[in-house]
Amino acid sequence: MALEFSLAHLTVLGCAPPEMVYVAARAGYDYVSIRPIYMGLPGEPNYALADNPEMLRATKRALADTGVKVHDIELARVYDDMYPTKYLPAMEVAAELGAKAVLSSIWTPKHDYAIEKFGQICDLARQFGMTVDLEFVPIAAVNTLAGAVDVLRTANRPNAGLMIDVHHFHRALDKPEALEGLPQEWFHFAHLCDAQGEIPADRAEMTRILREERLYVGEGGVPVAEILNKLPKVVYSIELPHLARAKEFGYAEHAFRCLESAKTYMAQNCVHK
Repeated sequence: MALEFSLAHLTVLGCAPPEMVYVAARAGYDYVSIRPIYMGLPGEPNYALADNPEMLRATKRALADTGVKVHDIELARVYDDMYPTKYLPAMEVAAELGAKAVLSSIWTPKHDYAIEKFGQICDLARQFGMTVDLEFVPIAAVNTLAGAVDVLRTANRPNAGLMIDVHHFHRALDKPEALEGLPQEWFHFAHLCDAQGEIPADRAEMTRILREERLYVGEGGVPVAEILNKLPKVVYSIELPHLARAKEFGYAEHAFRCLESAKTYMAQNCVHK
């Protein structure tokens, strides 16, 4: 069975979901990974489809026109003084669009609180038949594989999963061997990209690179194949923001180059082909 790829929204963040679907279709992706949960970050467009019926209708039309599917939505963050039910409208939209998963990450250092809220997000998503896949992020509170595994084992929800972003995995100084022995049913998709091999010591620079300057797979120093070869075969969501290249090439060409470089690299280096 051929590998399946999704276009992650951060790669083409200037594209609203309907346009993103057409870009993904032209480039040859199977899925899109959209951001219908508005986080209010500086410069981030608001794609809250639950609050924008016109954009939702256009997204449904684009999916029907192209045959591209929605794989997952993001980002159901866990942070201080939050209410998981705020994600219900986005989950309802995701279910309407056929999404399989909700991406989550944890930004509060309060351990027991984080596990409680993550578990509640899982419970909400379960009624829609979706998994909740935890991503550890180098600038977040849960920022290592061990931290994410602890959350999953403690929360102990049947629809909880672990989403490995190869950039974040490398920045966390985790070793691919640490993935061995983890439950295979935890893994539903992974984020692909590359980045410079040297890990920035400065948090601001780390943040800038992960949001603005990731590299095509095989172009940097992240041991992508070593990581992927420890995972079961999953859907590969390409999260590869590079503002300069998106500006130079345009989003459609950038998305195409992201996919072609990933396919070439994986054909040469990965066990899952």
